[in-house]
Amino acid sequence: MFREDTPDHRILSSVLDVQNKFKDNRQVILVTKDVNLRTKAKALGVFSEDYTTDRISSIEDLYRGKEVVENFDDDLIVQLYHPPYEIPARKIIKEYKLDAVANKYFIFKNSSRSILTSLNFNLETFSKLDKKPAYGIMPRNAEQTFAVDALTDDSIPLVTITGKAGTGKTLLAIACALQIKKNYRQIYIARPVVPLSNKDIGFLPGDVQSKIEPYMLPLWDNLKVIQDQFSENDKSYQLINNMIKEEKLIITPLTYIRGRSLQRIFFIVDEAQNLTPHEIKTIITRVGEGAKIVFTGDIYQIDHPYLDSESNGLSYLIEHFKGQKLYAHINLEKGERSELAELASNLL
Repeated sequence: MFREDTPDHRILSSVLDVQNKFKDNRQVILVTKDVNLRTKAKALGVFSEDYTTDRISSIEDLYRGKEVVENFDDDLIVQLYHPPYEIPARKIIKEYKLDAVANKYFIFKNSSRSILTSLNFNLETFSKLDKKPAYGIMPRNAEQTFAVDALTDDSIPLVTITGKAGTGKTLLAIACALQIKKNYRQIYIARPVVPLSNKDIGFLPGDVQSKIEPYMLPLWDNLKVIQDQFSENDKSYQLINNMIKEEKLIITPLTYIRGRSLQRIFFIVDEAQNLTPHEIKTIITRVGEGAKIVFTGDIYQIDHPYLDSESNGLSYLIEHFKGQKLYAHINLEKGERSELAELASNLL
């Protein structure tokens, strides 16, 4: 059953050999991310476990980027509605026992009114936030409003956005990139090519470009949604076509950015939950001056065979960058694609 021509079986054979040699005074543990290999090890009486150093402690406690404060002082809310549209934060943080970290978003509410605010990077002030459109796309809920604020803030070069399907992660990221395009020389939109059903792209017909094209279609779909906010004769509609022709806006597999210089680029990495912590680090460390990088993904929808919601690179990034002044995160909660899509996301 355990044929010798399989590398996994040769590894198991080596582990069994070591276990037999040290069975009286040493515990032998096989550490691997391969669930199938751990299952085979268990069948042979070999203790095995997953890596723990690249996992977050608890997915339930993962930073969500926002906090709702109930029974908030009405006078302070009224003050936020008047210039300079901000209030000192230190006393409020202490009084309401807030989990205050840099660039976190708060909803202050009481029985009569509520307001959206952001906490600045040095924890000194809460500032009022208003809904503002991004290249024709208007935020539909509080979390989307927070996301647009983080995505269009040039002082925050690293942003992560999580949420289930249909919450608008990718759509908002692309719209905001187009909104502030003048600040960057190029917009890069990329996603990892992770085959489903254990089939590599080699089984697809055609050349390399034909093989990867199906993986990029969702990104083109999002771009088309943004473009359709305008008539075909509108300058905003034509601008997107011109940017694509002039390669000011590029949609490409993540593999193809290897070796590229990321200076003054708005770089969006979609489906980032399928990246390992090492891959996330490799991408971020390539970012140069004047660049902004955005990771979007659903940490509960992993296609990578060796990753899960606690060990994927996106969760790892959120856990380790929480509180950094150059970083902001928001978790989108409500699906806005359609009522049917939201129902399916919740029930299935």
